[in-house]
Amino acid sequence: MAANFSLFFAFYVLTPLLPLYLSEEFGATKDVIGLVLSGYTITALILRPFSGYVVDTFPRKQVLLICFTAFAIFFAGYLAASTLLLFTIVRTLHGGPFGALTVANSTVAIDVLPSSRRNEGIGYYGLSNNLAMAIAPTIGIFIYHHTHSFSLLFWLALIVATAGLIVDATVKTGNEELRKSSLITIHSSLSLDRFFLLRGWLLGVNMVAFGFCFGVLSNYLAIYSKEAMGITGGTGTYFLLCSVGLILSRLQGGKALREGRLTFNAGSGMLISLVGYTLFILMPTLGSSKFFTFHSSLFTSFGYYGSALLIGLGNGHMWPAFQNMMINMAHHNERGTANSTILVSWDVGMGLGILIGGIVAEHFGYDTAFWTVAFVNALGVALFFLRTRQFFLAGRQR
Repeated sequence: MAANFSLFFAFYVLTPLLPLYLSEEFGATKDVIGLVLSGYTITALILRPFSGYVVDTFPRKQVLLICFTAFAIFFAGYLAASTLLLFTIVRTLHGGPFGALTVANSTVAIDVLPSSRRNEGIGYYGLSNNLAMAIAPTIGIFIYHHTHSFSLLFWLALIVATAGLIVDATVKTGNEELRKSSLITIHSSLSLDRFFLLRGWLLGVNMVAFGFCFGVLSNYLAIYSKEAMGITGGTGTYFLLCSVGLILSRLQGGKALREGRLTFNAGSGMLISLVGYTLFILMPTLGSSKFFTFHSSLFTSFGYYGSALLIGLGNGHMWPAFQNMMINMAHHNERGTANSTILVSWDVGMGLGILIGGIVAEHFGYDTAFWTVAFVNALGVALFFLRTRQFFLAGRQR
């Protein structure tokens, strides 16, 4: 959990500020920003299926440490990139070790959890992501507003990632020989199912929809808030409240996970998130209506920050439920593949959100881009209740 916190802190401390960095340092337009930032996610999703196979085949701790080392080193590349082209290359390549590392770290976490507490344990493990998301953007924005130094942020990310590598080096894993022997017995030849868990494909489709929504929100929140709502200093607070919702949901949903009520957690989380995204998008319209003329600023702020709490609460219920559902669709020695599949699906959605969100914003404005988010989220919710829930109940392995 400590290493995972370091990993995501290094990631999130830069995420909300990179669009500003590209705009201020290189004069990049909205659609170019979307293209540059989407490269990271695209590389991660390309590498993740292979990462699942490697994690399931080779000693997991060795794979974990190699991936973490590469992930940390790439932050130095941001400091060296002096042109938009060089930055694009470094950022795109950086997605590779990030994609592999998240698979390796979460798979090792599952290995060290007792089977009787696995559903609940994965939920609590995810708290490290949420804490990083709560703290990192706020710290990053605070540092930027007081120093206007992106170099300092890149150095901070490098140092924190290196600390995570050191922590992971202390992890003790289980019996690798037993796992590899079992793997050889069940999978004597390579197949597509070794890179993507085909039995869980519909769960993956659902995660693409939700990843799309969060991809648009996390990357264009600061710019949209400033242009549509006139909120210039609330991005850090928004991410903080979103993470508070994530943390509360993990604590609140722990009992349901412990009891194996995965579809309940997933369904309730999706509905809460849908309300949150819709509230966020409606704020500029409702705040400017005649009914709220006298208190438009207060109303807009209340809805803006309230949506953060709801989105965090919903995603916090949904994510561990979907991860556990995907793992339950796999055999015990396909955990790496199951993890990579759910993460690949999220990355596909994130990448599409960043790319399409930037293009739609450039040609139709950020209002249209965020209404697209509401539409895609609603489609994901409908798919789950009409098909995915039954698909999981019929196909789970245990």
